[in-house]
Amino acid sequence: MTAELSITSNFTFLTGASHPEEYMQRAALLGLKAIAIADENSVAGIVRAFTAGREIARQVAERQAFDAAQGLVGPPAPPHLPAPASAPVYNIPRLIPAARLVFAEGIEITALAASRSGWARLCRLISQGRLRAQKGHCDLRLPDLLDGAEGLELLLHGPPQPRTLQPGAVGWRTQAERLTRRLGKQMHLVLSPQYDGQDRARFDSLAALAADLGLPTVASACPRMHHGRRRRLADVLCAIRLGCRVEQLGRAALANSELRLRSEAEMRTLLGIHCDAVSRADALAERCDFDLGALRYEYPSEVAKGETAQQRLARLARAGLKWRYPYGAPDKVQAMLAHELDLIARLKYEPYFLTVRDIVAFARDRGILCQGRGSAANSVVCYCLGVTSVSPEIGTMVFERFVSEARDEPPDIDVDFEHERREEVIQHIYERYGRHRAGLCATVIHYRGKRAIREVGAAMGLSRDTVGALSSQLWGFFSSRGLEDQRMREIGLDPTDRRLQLTMQLIHEIIGFPRHLSQHVGGFIITEGRLDELVPIENATMEDRTVICWDKDDIDSLGILKVDVLSLGMLTCIRKAFALMSRHYGKTYTLATLPPEDPEVYDMLCRADSVGVFQVESRAQMNFLPRMRPRNFYDLVIEVAIIRPGPIQGDMVHPYIRRRNGEEAVSFPSDALGQVLGKTLGVPLFQEQAMQIAIIGANFTPTEADRLRRSLATFKKHGSVSEFRDRFLRGMRANGYEADFAERCFSQIEGFGSYGFPESHAASFALLVYASAWIKCHHPELFACALLNAQPMGFYAPAQIVRDAREHGVEVRPVSVNDSYWDNAMEPDGRGGLALRLGFRQIKGLREEDAAWLTAARGNGYLTVRDVWRRAGLTPPVLARLAEADVFADIGLTRREALWEARALVGDAPLPLFAGDMGGEMMNEPAALLPEMTEGEQVVEDYVAMRLTLRRHPLALLRHLLTPEDGAAPWTPE
Repeated sequence: MTAELSITSNFTFLTGASHPEEYMQRAALLGLKAIAIADENSVAGIVRAFTAGREIARQVAERQAFDAAQGLVGPPAPPHLPAPASAPVYNIPRLIPAARLVFAEGIEITALAASRSGWARLCRLISQGRLRAQKGHCDLRLPDLLDGAEGLELLLHGPPQPRTLQPGAVGWRTQAERLTRRLGKQMHLVLSPQYDGQDRARFDSLAALAADLGLPTVASACPRMHHGRRRRLADVLCAIRLGCRVEQLGRAALANSELRLRSEAEMRTLLGIHCDAVSRADALAERCDFDLGALRYEYPSEVAKGETAQQRLARLARAGLKWRYPYGAPDKVQAMLAHELDLIARLKYEPYFLTVRDIVAFARDRGILCQGRGSAANSVVCYCLGVTSVSPEIGTMVFERFVSEARDEPPDIDVDFEHERREEVIQHIYERYGRHRAGLCATVIHYRGKRAIREVGAAMGLSRDTVGALSSQLWGFFSSRGLEDQRMREIGLDPTDRRLQLTMQLIHEIIGFPRHLSQHVGGFIITEGRLDELVPIENATMEDRTVICWDKDDIDSLGILKVDVLSLGMLTCIRKAFALMSRHYGKTYTLATLPPEDPEVYDMLCRADSVGVFQVESRAQMNFLPRMRPRNFYDLVIEVAIIRPGPIQGDMVHPYIRRRNGEEAVSFPSDALGQVLGKTLGVPLFQEQAMQIAIIGANFTPTEADRLRRSLATFKKHGSVSEFRDRFLRGMRANGYEADFAERCFSQIEGFGSYGFPESHAASFALLVYASAWIKCHHPELFACALLNAQPMGFYAPAQIVRDAREHGVEVRPVSVNDSYWDNAMEPDGRGGLALRLGFRQIKGLREEDAAWLTAARGNGYLTVRDVWRRAGLTPPVLARLAEADVFADIGLTRREALWEARALVGDAPLPLFAGDMGGEMMNEPAALLPEMTEGEQVVEDYVAMRLTLRRHPLALLRHLLTPEDGAAPWTPE
């Protein structure tokens, strides 16, 4: 056996030049039995290596089973690599979790997690260093390690110049002796080549140092890349990290391509007489038997008041059933609830549902509107727990599709909260579970086209103009590699230029490399025990937030609980509209109690009158609504999902419309697929249907279909969907399906790779479509007010929202110094109705704090600009901003007059000449005769100050120029 115990992957950002997955595959080819991915103060890339190892094992098992079925003798070759000529035994490498710890004292140690306790200690150690530093940095100190290193094997890296007695080396040795005295039984000294011609002398010196310290030596190539061909990319990454050009790297550049993963034979040759260190590395790897798969199912128990999680979930679900169905639940729903509770109990997922329920209950107690979505959210259990307001009686989803004994993975529930109040929910989770038990997932920021061109181009010394020209052709370069030369010539570049060719090669090579870690939009991982013993925790850039270093794909791979606490602007809008409805009309509604299936709402949508309506406000949706003509809730489910890249790319939209309109007969490729495609008239529109087609039509196993589903979620990152193409088309052909249908189905699956939309998500969103459309239909004034108060969000700017409201008969009144508040508000219109009064929030650049002072000091009203200045304490620049927005019009001041008065004010207090008369009339200079503004000037200033106007549309002022009089020539630009 042989092992490599100190590998640097590209999760040591801008240093390592290979993916963790590439190391696993290369180790398999080289015959290594164990490798340790040891990134600097991080375990961010370990799960990817672990997942790659499982995939290699699966492929080998499939190949072995195939060979056995064929009666073939001999070991299989790896399916993803060419078969060796001698057909050696193919070894599946084992991953040893590790990290390379860099201490402030100048010591570097690779820490191997030999046991579960060792992994916990390693995670807590990294967390200590990360939490005392800013995001992206780590401040580790030797006392942190000396406090305890149970379950860890420690590989000490030697000083840079062990043969000399420089001051730095003496300091290093003092620290090394200190470590050896405390942790000697766990310590080893690393023999690693530097490939500089001095390795043999270095090995002798390190061996002597190890003997003095009483430490055994172990061998490691300490690779930075899985293959020597990555040397150029390694130098480019280094140049990006240092902010210089490649030719300016000097000693920072790699001297050669030797810092790569090596086989046992190569290591023994390099070490010469010290080759016994290779055997000791093998023995050490044997002692490290911890496996990342042991980290699963550490969920919070959610036990309360002596009730088990199972008892508590059943009680809450049955109580919720009575709440949802006060007059008795249908037999079908009761049977579904019993079935779901039984399945959840068998899989022991009760804590997951209880965690989500408790988070939602907190939000509802605080009056925060929320709505669950995701695979398991649209179930009877979630409906009864209040997680979702979508009734399960729509009968479109099967619970086992998401919570399955076969897949053995946690369900998926996303909960959307009001975007203005989600932070309250996030801080509640931290407070309830503690920061040692809860943290946000990371998002790995990978190199994409523009960033790759910009940073690689700069490192390679391309001019800014050249980099800009390359960026302008981004789509052409990455959608059709064969046309690069033509594209370059079109923008004036020479495709035969050596530097440019090399730059493009490196750009394509760096695509998909991790750049840095960012914060997930809301994915929380919550554990029963200490989270920092499961994965390291670090500070986020955002204040009062802590995150882990694994992203959602890593969490899924390990089967760890994740609850997505997301934000949605439309929920803010709907909640504010409900509040306005209660205040002004005395009606109380929730998402679940809105009058269902209102024909007037569907009539409005059929007219494409959907400005501001959730999900159907885009031009594409407005164009499609009159063709779709939705008449019930499930039509909205389809409407939400159909205008997406998946159905569009797969040419599913037009066939569906033709069948819906009776222009084409509804047919199914087979009876089996008819059960899957019946509700969508034989046309696959949802991600779940695509998965079912793969299973039923192409003979995919549930495991293969799950791999396909995962590849859809990570297509932008890895582009792995196409690897299933041949397998899919072969399976469809074997079952007698036409090639054209198979191609269209797979084309749709590839579309989902860019943006897939499951039916469960579409159902949750459809409820918000209906709710927002209902409010707009019956209370357009309240909808416009709420929509403006929820900005920024949505598809349309405030100017379009105001114009649409006025077209629906809503009276909109301007911002007024005496009548407006920060938020837009409703006020009596004098005719028994309500008018919309614009608020101070519409004024560009005005702070809410200033508006609060203005309204608090208003009393019975202001009379002059100076009055506002004196009573509200607003500074002259703020008053000038108010004047520019024409808020003083209702006290008889034009925009210019108000601005003139505001400009006359100086500082924060009256001028000394008038300081003695603060309560009475103050002396004013003679009124200035200012020219009146034209309507066109007023409109321009409205847009400058508020980005909207209540005067005529700007084009109305030019209409006489655009529409020629009889016999006159039309106006044309010069």
